[in-house]
Amino acid sequence: MTRHPLQRVASPSRSLSALVHLLGMASFVASFTYLRLFPQELHLGFGGHFKFLTIIGLGLALVTFAVGLLADLSLSASLFRIKNVLSVCSAPLAVLISTLYWGICAINKNLVVPPDMAIPVLPDVGFHAMPAIMLTLDLMLLSPPWTVRGYGAMTISTTIAFLYWGWVELCFSKNGWYPYPIFDILNTWQRVLLFTFSAVLMTGSTMTLKWVYGKINGIEKFKKDALHPLKDE
Repeated sequence: MTRHPLQRVASPSRSLSALVHLLGMASFVASFTYLRLFPQELHLGFGGHFKFLTIIGLGLALVTFAVGLLADLSLSASLFRIKNVLSVCSAPLAVLISTLYWGICAINKNLVVPPDMAIPVLPDVGFHAMPAIMLTLDLMLLSPPWTVRGYGAMTISTTIAFLYWGWVELCFSKNGWYPYPIFDILNTWQRVLLFTFSAVLMTGSTMTLKWVYGKINGIEKFKKDALHPLKDE
């Protein structure tokens, strides 16, 4: 298949692209394995592990990289396009999760992790940093530029944010407790503000990733050359 001029590394391919996707999947699967080997009480009940936005983001990252690896092994243009569509949701969500988690932890870690549920540094990084790192790497090196605009990014982000809020409230109605301690502190209007802020932050993540991609891969030069293809130097 024809590679986009701004795409740094050949993908789908059975070399570097497949290696990146395989390493990412190994990290994500290791995180899910940790959940199985070291179960926590909060992970029980209705919704299971997927009460947590972190685990939803981790699952979406795993699906994105699994499709990417299948595209690499089969050299399928269709699967490659599906991976890129998934990435528009999974990469900004992973960046949002990392930003919120580490930002809140810098203020008060007990707002997101009860004291008796603290986990070691390595799995903590696996859950709350590796998805953002690997999905950003995939975007910058192995993907064509995103075409999503600000309004589309805001629509996707708002939909995800308020669908998750609805899911959290459904889990609360079944279990009688929230997955994150911060939700116990906030009233309804404060939760509206939190999820609205999260939607704005995820939109910002999308547009920032798109901007960084352009800077790294030379989108301005690409546009200039496209406007003046025959211009002599």
